Amino acid sequence: MNERLRRAMLRRGLDVGTLSEQAEVSTKSVERWLSEKGVPYPRTRYRVAAILQEDESYLWPNAVDTASLNGAELVSTWPRRTDVPRHLWTELLRGAERNVDYIAYAGLFLGEEIPDWIPTLQARARAGVRVRMMFGDPAGRQLAARDTENEIGGGVAGRVSAVLSYYRPFMGLFDIRLHDTPLYASIYRFDDEMIVNIHVYGILAAYTPTMHIRRMDGAYFNTFLESYEKIWASARPLD
Repeated sequence: MNERLRRAMLRRGLDVGTLSEQAEVSTKSVERWLSEKGVPYPRTRYRVAAILQEDESYLWPNAVDTASLNGAELVSTWPRRTDVPRHLWTELLRGAERNVDYIAYAGLFLGEEIPDWIPTLQARARAGVRVRMMFGDPAGRQLAARDTENEIGGGVAGRVSAVLSYYRPFMGLFDIRLHDTPLYASIYRFDDEMIVNIHVYGILAAYTPTMHIRRMDGAYFNTFLESYEKIWASARPLD
């Protein structure tokens, strides 16, 4: 079974007959694709990917020349997180239909500097989007180590307390956990797009390189997603 194709069809509410009609192919063709007994011709692959709003290399990874995709997942890069256009955060959030995943030590800037962030996050969660958030554990070792590294005298723990004051009232709507891991990057995922803020020793995250990734073959995207899931499994729920 081509599980990626099947799930993409389910997300769009399409059955075999509907997809075959929209793609202008026979139902037997769609059934062959689902059973992995056949792969569409390039032109049809492109049409089906557009209907399902997925990339063809995601639906049929073995049918696409991955050599030509090297670096294609990198949409934009910035030397500092502060260079990321503010509107991009809310645009990605508004477009999320399945998953919003967020991990940082604090990430206080979203709630403080982007006025629409929290209302939009609530709206997406109420619309059925799964929202998972992880923040540094104030009782853990890593938060204290990051504070010492940046020489800000307890400021990191204070920022975590501040950010939790924003999100704690929505614990029934958001799934919030605390982690105690040496975080090498803050990850902000919106379905198949991510903003990744790389951490650099001794420099605040606001001033370190940041990149916008869009999943295609998954070489970049899946690496960060795998890391996120490992941390999520070890994090503890917020009391």
